[in-house]
Formats: sequence, C-alpha cells, structure tokens
Amino acid sequence: MTRPRPCGPLSRRSALGVLGAVPVAAGTALVAPGIAGADQARNGPVPRDLRPGGAFDRHVAKLAAEDKFSGSLLLAHQGKAVLARAYGKANKRLSIPNRPDTTFVLASMTKMFTAVALVQLAERGKVDFFKTLGTYVKGFPADIADKVTVHQLLTHTSGMGDHTQEPEWDKESTKWTSTAEVWNGTLAIIRKMPLKSAPGTQFGYSNAGFCVLGEIVAQVSGQSYYDYVRDNVFTKAGMAHTAFYTKPQWQTDKRIAHPYGSDPSGGPRVDRIDDQTFIGSPAGNAFSPCADMIRFGRALHGGKLLDHAFKDLAMSGKVSLPPTPSSDSAVQTTHWGYGFIAWIYNNQRIVGHTGGSMNGGISTMTDTYPDLDWEVAILMNYDDLTVLNALSSHARRLITRSS
Repeated sequence: MTRPRPCGPLSRRSALGVLGAVPVAAGTALVAPGIAGADQARNGPVPRDLRPGGAFDRHVAKLAAEDKFSGSLLLAHQGKAVLARAYGKANKRLSIPNRPDTTFVLASMTKMFTAVALVQLAERGKVDFFKTLGTYVKGFPADIADKVTVHQLLTHTSGMGDHTQEPEWDKESTKWTSTAEVWNGTLAIIRKMPLKSAPGTQFGYSNAGFCVLGEIVAQVSGQSYYDYVRDNVFTKAGMAHTAFYTKPQWQTDKRIAHPYGSDPSGGPRVDRIDDQTFIGSPAGNAFSPCADMIRFGRALHGGKLLDHAFKDLAMSGKVSLPPTPSSDSAVQTTHWGYGFIAWIYNNQRIVGHTGGSMNGGISTMTDTYPDLDWEVAILMNYDDLTVLNALSSHARRLITRSS
C-alpha cells in the first residue's frame, strides 16, 4: 500500500464546549456560544444563498448524499455563525458521526501557526527575516546555513524540498514513538537533503523549510516548538480545542475524526491513521475543530496575535504565483505571504491556507476576508481536493458577490 503524502503532518467537557453540549445528527446546524448566530444579530448583509437552506447548504448536502463530502464546515460573518454543518462519519468502525465540534487533522494549514510564531519573534526583535538559517540553527552545510534566509523559508523560496518524499522518511517515520524521535529524526533527514534550487531564485513549496522554521522558533524562544505555539498562538487566540495530538490519542479519542483515504484501485476508503507519524510537525498535522479556525482568523486580523503592522506584513503578497488550468476564473491574483496564501478574488482580499494528502483522507481549508468580515472553515476527513475546491469557490462567489 502506498503511504499517504502530506501536502504539508480532549476531555468530554472541553470538546463539547466548542458548540454547546447538544447531541445532533449529521447535517444539523449548531451555533457556538462565543460565535453567535447571524440570525440572532443582523449586523450586516448575509446572502440568502449562504444561510441554512440556501444554495450553498444544498450543494453541501448533495455532495454528502453522494458520499463525496465527509467533514464539518462553518461560515461566519462578523464573528457570528451563518451556517454550520457536519456530515459523514468521524469513525466508521464505531459508527461515530462527524459533528460541528469534531476535531480534524489540518495537514498544511498548520503552516499558518508556525508562521505566526516566527513573525511574533521578529516583532519582538528576536528574529531578523533577512538573517540566514545558520544564525539560529546549527548543523546545516554552509551552502544552506550561510545562504538560506528566514524570509526565503517563509515564502517557499529557500530551495529546500519535501522531506516526506525522501526514502529515509518512508522507512523510519512510522517507527518513531515519541515527540523527541519525530523532531530529531525529521531534522536529521532534512539536514542531509541537498537544495533543489539556488536560494531566492524560484518558488518551491517546501515542507522541510517549515520544519526548519519550527526549529528556529524553538532555538530563539527557549521553549519547544509545541509549547511555544500552544502558549502564544492557540491560547492567545482562544483556540481551546486545538492541539498537536499524538497518534495514540488520534487512534483512541472518539472526538477526533479518522482520515479515510481513497483507494487508488477504486476500492472502499481506508482508515489511514496507522500510516501517520507519532505527532505532527511545524509543516503539518495540528488538529482543530472549525470553530477554533474561525477564532484564529478573528484573533489574527483583530491584532491579538500580531500587531497590525506585522500582521499586514505577514499576510501581504511576497511571491506571485501564475494561475493553473484548474484555477477559479474569479481569482485575479495569488501570492504567498509569510505562511499564508493571499488571493484577490472578485476585487476582494482573501487570506488563508489549504491542506491535504494524496490518498491520505485529509482535505482542509480556511479563508478570512479582511475587508468583508467573513471567515470560512471546511475540514474534511476524505481526500478530495476537487470537492474542497468546488465548495471553496462556491462560498467565495457568494460572499464576494454580496459586497
């Protein structure tokens, strides 16, 4: 069996606190305390097609009925829930349904947290974007340590590649049984990888580069990467249900959705938990429910995580990407910022990230609209980027059309 490749790796009371301890069937909307319902306070226009029963809601229901959508989604306007839905199974073997408060693995959406941590340290004067990797982390050869900059790592222009494509990763990563083994083993593989291109010369999406950024966070802050992100990102944003869970927790916690990967031969979807590493990395596989991703967007844009100047710096476009044949025609520009993707879509700014894995049972995305005050989170435990992109584009068209 081919191992899934990442695009990027609770208590009962606390889990239910996300959207209220109310049992619901799949497909039922819930409203969070702290993310109130838009119908309860009409503070701005909410298109009919984005409300319960509207065109977007019907689109999701149709995909779920066809077993193409399994997961949760939440659309919020001005911090108030407009639509919350959950379909499919979090655990098929135990017949546990996905709920609006189900926790999902995020894949590469995790890179946003790593980027915020790094920019926080820059804001405090502890990191310089244009200093080299070797200023902060030891053990890399000179052609990397003395040439690759923090700026290049954040913008995927460092020339570093993807450690998860290395044969040694395939051989060793699922054997690691502790956080220390994952951290040290991953960095050992990355340190031996040659550059794929000269630093600063071209864009090349790099999971390895973001793992190195996590090591910079650890070296500069004096905390482990996981502790720093917990204390300075998750806690400050009010993301009480977001964490880096271990594989044993993922396997046993009934509130965390299992990833159901597609079978290349066309057979039934397969639970891919056993193919995962012990814990996620700065490049991927933190865990979160939809409501916490909305809180993250609001905390970031509201200045709780970064001062406004550094927030704008992080999310402004640095590297322009050309459109692809599958690009939504309403996308006018796409840029990479510092750990964020920045789009101009129908003359509106959108900032966010996506995540997923080939055959790995993960498809995720989040969008924040800084000028329209909307947030969208779609977290799936199926690997189907076609479905994810269709839902993302549908929501974008309706939100920007209402502006």
